[in-house]
Amino acid sequence: MSNDPAMARFFVIHAIRIVGVLMVLAGLVIVERGFGLPPALGYGLLGSGLVTVLALPTVLARRWRSPRP
Repeated sequence: MSNDPAMARFFVIHAIRIVGVLMVLAGLVIVERGFGLPPALGYGLLGSGLVTVLALPTVLARRWRSPRP
């Protein structure tokens, strides 16, 4: 495997998206079924998962953008 930083950044951005989706799903399960956990925890996971999926990849892509000559 090459040491291409673009490939590493690509995988990091997609890993963050996957983790965010898993957080949203876990939040929904906690809110709907409970499992003895407070619904506030589910709503917290839901909110932070949405921020992770929607905002964080964009922020990282802008931060890692190559400078233009």
